[in-house]
Amino acid sequence: MTTKASTKKRRSRAKITATSELNGNSAKLEIQNLPIGKIKADPEQPRKTFDEKHLEQLSESIKQHGVLQPITVRKSGKDFIIVMGERRFRASKMANKATIPCIVRDYKNNDVLEVQIIENLQRQDVEPTEEAESIAYLSEKYSPSEIAKRLGRTDNFIRQRLKLAGLIDGFKHFVRKGEMTISLGVAVALFAPEEQQMMLETMGEDFNAHQINKMIKDQTYDLEKASFDVSDKKLVPKAGSCVECPFNAANQGNLFGEGKMVCTKSACFETKKCKSFFNLIEKSKKENVLLIPEIRQYWADDESNQLIISQLENNGLMVYLLDDVEIIENPVKPTIEAIKKECQHYDYSEDELNAELKEAIERYNEKLGEYNLAEEKGFVNGIVFHPETYQNKEVFVKVIEKSKDEATEYSAPLANRKMADCTPEEQIVKINEREIRKKHIENNKQFEEVVQMIRETKYVETKRTLSTDEMVVFSISLFENNVDYMSQQKYFSKLLGNTSKMTRVEIVENFKKNFKKEIFHKLIRYMLTKQVHFGESNQVNNLTNISFYNAMRGYYKSKISDIEKAYTEKRDKREKRLKERIAVLEKKIQELND
Repeated sequence: MTTKASTKKRRSRAKITATSELNGNSAKLEIQNLPIGKIKADPEQPRKTFDEKHLEQLSESIKQHGVLQPITVRKSGKDFIIVMGERRFRASKMANKATIPCIVRDYKNNDVLEVQIIENLQRQDVEPTEEAESIAYLSEKYSPSEIAKRLGRTDNFIRQRLKLAGLIDGFKHFVRKGEMTISLGVAVALFAPEEQQMMLETMGEDFNAHQINKMIKDQTYDLEKASFDVSDKKLVPKAGSCVECPFNAANQGNLFGEGKMVCTKSACFETKKCKSFFNLIEKSKKENVLLIPEIRQYWADDESNQLIISQLENNGLMVYLLDDVEIIENPVKPTIEAIKKECQHYDYSEDELNAELKEAIERYNEKLGEYNLAEEKGFVNGIVFHPETYQNKEVFVKVIEKSKDEATEYSAPLANRKMADCTPEEQIVKINEREIRKKHIENNKQFEEVVQMIRETKYVETKRTLSTDEMVVFSISLFENNVDYMSQQKYFSKLLGNTSKMTRVEIVENFKKNFKKEIFHKLIRYMLTKQVHFGESNQVNNLTNISFYNAMRGYYKSKISDIEKAYTEKRDKREKRLKERIAVLEKKIQELND
C-alpha cells in the first residue's frame, strides 16, 4: 500500500515518453516536470526581444490550461539551460508556476545555438534585425538556398536578410523602433560600415527617411542607364565587368528586384563614365564625327555645361550646340505592343489600335526616307550625347548656316574691334571693359602673391587653436566645391596609412595611434592653402577665396596691407589717367551732338 506522500513524489517524477524529430534525427524523449528555479535562460540565446503584452496573454492561458507544449532544456551542472521555449518559461514565471514540463536533451556546443536559431526563425513575430543576425550565423554553415529550404522562405528573402545583417547598430535601432523600413535598411546596408556611419552622422539624431533616400540615390547608379557597356571588362581593367562585379546589387541577391542592376560603388561608376566620355571624344577625332552635346544656347552658361564645352574645345573639337545643327535620327519601327503601351490609358478598341499603328508606320516610313537620303542632302555622321550621363546615339548632322545679319552681328563683336574702328561711345565702353579686366588680372596677381607669401611662412605649423574665421572658410570651401561629407572622408586618408596592406581593424588602430589635435589643425590649415582658386576666382569674387583672405588677415595683417597698398597706389594712378581720357572723349561726343 502506498502513502499519499510516495504517490505525490512518484507523480512529480512521472515520465511520459514522447517521440521528436529535430534536425532530421528521431529520438525517444522524456518529458519531466522540472522546478522553475533550476531553469536558466541562455545568455547566448539569439532572441533578445519579447512582447510584454503577448507574454501577459500567454501567462493567463497557462494559469487556466497549463503549459501545453514542453520547453527544451540541456543540463548544465545542477541547473538546466533553456534551448527552446524561453517565452513559455517567462510566461510560466509570471503565472507563478513552480514547475514546467521540459524535454532534457544533450547537445554538442555548436548545435545548441543552431537549434535555437532555427526554432526562433520559424516563428511569425521575429524582429527583423534579430532575424537577419540569426540567418547570418546560419550562413557560415549553410548556403542561402539551404537556409531558405529549412525555413520555408524564398532565396531572395534570405539574401535580403543577410544584407540587412550588415546594417550598423545605429541604423538597426531605427529598424527595431519601426521608424526605418526593412527595404530602406537593406539599401543602406549596401554600403560599407564606415560609409553607413557617415550617413548616420550626417542625418543627425532624428531619423529622416527622405534624407537617407537622397544619400542612397547620390551614391547608387542604375546600370541600365549607363553610358558605357556594363559587360566591358577592358574599359577600366582593374574594375572589370559590371555584370560580374560584387558591388552590383543584382549579384547580392536581386535586392532591387529580379535582375535589376544597380551599382553601389560610386567612385568606380564615375571613373567608367568619364572614361567612356573620353573614348567618345577620341572616336569623334579619329573618325571625324561631329560630337554634339544636348545643350541649348540658353543653357550654355550653366556651370556644368560650360565644363563640357571647355572639355570639347580643349580636345580640339569644334563645338556645336543643338541650336546650331539639324539632326536626323534613325527612326524606330513601331509595333502593336508599343502602341498598346502608349495608349494604355485610353479605352481603345482593337480597330482603333490598328489605326494608330498604321499612322505610326506611315510616319516611320517618312522619317526613314529622310534618314536614308541624309548624306545626299549634305548631312554628315554625328553623335549626340547627354551632358550629365554621357549616354549617346549616332545620328546624321548638318550645321545650320547663319544669315548675313546673324553673321554681321557675331562676326565683329566690340571686344574684337580695334579702338580706332570704334565710335567714341564704343571707345568708352571698351576702356571701361579693359579696366574691369585689368582689375581682375591685378586682383588675381595680388591674391596669388598673398597666398604664396603665406605658403612660405610657418602658417601650416601654427599650433594656435583654429579661429572662427578659419572654421568658416573651411565650411564654405566644402559647400562651394560641393564635396559632401562622405566623399571627404573617403579621400582624406593621410592618417590611415597604406590601407592596401592592412585589415579594417588595423586601419582604425593606425589612425588612433597617429591622430593628435595638432595634426588635425595642421591638416585643416594645409587644406586652406590648397583649396583656393587662381585666375578669375580671386579674393573679391569667390566665396572660398574671400573667406580665406579675411581669415589670413588675423595672422598676417601688416604684410597683406603692404601688398594691398602697392596695388592700390598703382591702380589710383591709372584710374586718374583714364578719367582724363574719358573726359576728352565725352567732350568730343558733346561737340558732335551740338
